[in-house]
Parts: sequence; structure tokens; C-alpha cells
Amino acid sequence: MLHKVCLQWYLIFLCLGCWVNSEETCQNFTDLNIHNAILGTDLKVKLLLYTRENVNCAGNLIAENSTAFKYLNVTKKTIFITHGYRPTGSPPIWIHDIVVKLLSIQDFNVICVDWNRGATTLIYHHAAAKTRDVANILKTLIDKMLSEGATLDSIYMVGVSLGAHISGFVGKMYNGSIGRITGLDPAGPLFTGTPPDERLHYSDAQFVDVIHTDIDALGYRESLGHIDFYPNGGTDQPGCPKTILGGSEYFKCDHQRSVFLYMSSLNDSCSIDTFPCANYRDYRMGKCTNCEDFSPRGCPVLGFYADKWKDYLVAKNPPMTKAFFDTAAKNPFCIYHYHLDFVTLNSKTRRGYITIKLVSTDGNQTEYTVDQRDPATFEQYKEVSLLAKFDKDFAVISKVFVTFTTGSIIGPKCKLGVQRMRLRPITNLNRPILCRYDFVLLENIEEELKPIPCQHTNLVVDENLMD
Repeated sequence: MLHKVCLQWYLIFLCLGCWVNSEETCQNFTDLNIHNAILGTDLKVKLLLYTRENVNCAGNLIAENSTAFKYLNVTKKTIFITHGYRPTGSPPIWIHDIVVKLLSIQDFNVICVDWNRGATTLIYHHAAAKTRDVANILKTLIDKMLSEGATLDSIYMVGVSLGAHISGFVGKMYNGSIGRITGLDPAGPLFTGTPPDERLHYSDAQFVDVIHTDIDALGYRESLGHIDFYPNGGTDQPGCPKTILGGSEYFKCDHQRSVFLYMSSLNDSCSIDTFPCANYRDYRMGKCTNCEDFSPRGCPVLGFYADKWKDYLVAKNPPMTKAFFDTAAKNPFCIYHYHLDFVTLNSKTRRGYITIKLVSTDGNQTEYTVDQRDPATFEQYKEVSLLAKFDKDFAVISKVFVTFTTGSIIGPKCKLGVQRMRLRPITNLNRPILCRYDFVLLENIEEELKPIPCQHTNLVVDENLMD
């Protein structure tokens, strides 16, 4: 009897030991706090591996006697996710989501580079000084993978802020032969103006794409990749606080938006269309929407699938392209682009702004106002083409509401005689081209119109619509 009791307790302790050991193999991202930031942290790196086999239980590839290598299949594509500066020590809020979204696409090796011990400090340049050391640690793992049959083509590095430059340093160690680097708002302070060997550069990988969202503060302003995306011009992201009253979000929201834009590209809900252009103003003025001239595939999309345009981008001389676009304020951030064309009848030139609201058959609405920085100039019989952007895409538009304003608060109200207004889709070319003919817009008065398919006939001037 005593023997049986002892055996039972032995089995219980054995199972508890198995449970503890099993728990120990599940590694979490290092969680520090402001106390650690004040004291500063020495560099200690974890390489947390996730695959579809262990999506909720990361193994640390750098740990002594690590069992995580059983999940590492070097014949698969490997994606390294590297964060940046951590002034408060907390884990990035997006880490788990980006892992899950990537693994929902394909069974990659996803390796989160946790250098929170090292990145956590109140002194930014102390963290920046550790970036090359992190890169050296990554090279040690990649060398091991290469010795076991991995290829440089299969290495894809996604780096955030300082992590973008870490990715670049790794790429330089392999003479630019790794497959791809995506830089998410690469850090600007201490890196701006430095030579290519001291920062991310397009020569660091076979394909380098960069998303700039905070070029006037924490991010890098100039081009770094084969293609550099500038959402909303690279500054003042919609939905982010505009004043310090927004608290900590005021300082980090624009910078962090690059990550959330990239993550939105991993969804099936929509793709974020971008427009190669010389500058943001030309994009806003609708001068860069002829995507067929850019490539047979059209204009590139932002994020994960941008490499579908790799061949066209790398072949350019020099191999650097800037792409501009606007986004919505909330996930999934997509905007649907239209040309809004006006032919007006006023004998005197009018300058002003157009607001247009689209209404679907089920009553949903979406609205666009011409940017206040870009007043339109309406001249008699001369077509003006505006770039209209909406956060919803309607298969059928039942009504449009149009308002014209000069922005002036003094003087007599103006009217705009419109011979033809035309709405042409850019994003979704399957949508019909819609028109309205012969109507008057009174300043600051919303006009309700029912759009109709455009006529292919000569326009007839209605003298009553002229001044």
C-alpha cells in the first residue's frame, strides 16, 4: 500500500515537472518598465521563433539548450521582425498581431527579435549604439541556417525605427544578397545625413521598401529603398493627435502608424494603392494617376505585397522611386480614388473648393473635401480635374451632394455654373463613369444630384448658367 502511494506521488511530481518544463519552453517578449528605462539596460537578445506549429508558444533560438530549433524549417521563408527604441520598456503592442497575421498567409518561420534589454533606456543614443551588436547576433543565427540549407533569397527582414537600420546592417554583412528588407519609418535622429554604410540603404537587399510616416520628427525623411512610400506626405497621419494634449500618442502615433499600415496590408479587406510621383503636392493635384505608364501591373500597393513590383523598381536607374497616397484615419486605412472633372461656364475665373458626398443605395455615405492647401481654379470651358478620395467604395451610387465654397467670409456669395461634372474611378475601374450636366452651385449651398452614365455627345451650352 505504501509502495502504491509513493508511486502515485512520484507520478504527480513527474507530471508537474513536465508541466513546468513545458511552460519554460514558451518564451514571452521581455516586459520591462520605466524603472528599467531610468537605470538603462545592457543588451540581451531573444530570438523568438513562431510557426504554425507553435503560434502561441514561442521558443528562444538563442537560449542555451534551446528546443526551439525543432520548429525551424530552413527550407521555408524566414521573416525577422525587429523593433526599435523602447523608452518605457513595455513590449510593442503590435507584436502578437503581426505574427498571427503573417502566419495566416503562409507557414513562415517568423522570428521576433526581442532586444528590449538594450533598447529600453531614457537615453536614445545608448539604444542606437547597440544596433550593430544586434545585427551581429542575427548574422550568427543566419549563418547557422545557411549551413543547414537555408538560402539568402528566403530571408526577409522587417525593421521598425532603429530596427530598420539593424536590418540594413545585417544586409550589408551579406553584400545585399538577402531577399528583402522592409523599413517601417526608419529612425531619423543620429542617422539622418549619414553615409549609406551607417544606415539602411537600397543596396542592403535584393529589394528594399520603406514606409515613412513621421519624417518631421522621429523618422527618416529622404529615400532609402528601391521604393519609398509616403502616406499622407509622410507627416501628420489622420487619426493621430495634433497637439500635446493627446498625451504620449502625440509623440508616437505618427511614427507607429507605419507598423499598422504594414499590418493592414496583411488583411484581405482591401489593398492600399499608392502613386509614384515626384512629390506629395503633385499627387494631391491628381498629376500621378496614370498607373499604366508606371508598369504593366499598374501602380504598386503598400506593404507585404509590394514585392510584386520588384522587377520594375529594381530595374530603374537610379533604382529609387517615391510613391505618395492618402489614407483613412482608421484600420484598414484604405482610400478609393476618383477623378472629379468639372467643365464650368462662368466668364470670370473662380477659385475655391469642392466638397462631394456619395450616397449608396442603402444609405451609406462617404465624403471628400478638396484639400484646403490646393484651391481649384475654374475657368470658362476649361476642364479641371480634381483628385477625390473616399474611405468607402460603393458599387452603386444613388445620389451625390456637391458644395462649392471660396473660403471667403466677406464679400458677395459666388455661384459656379457647371456644364458637366464627371466622376471617374481610378482605384476600381469596374465602377461606371458617372456625370451630371447643366446645373448651378451656389456658394456654401449643398446641391443634391442624381448621377447618370456619361453621354458621349457634344455638350450644349446653357446660357442661363453663365454669369
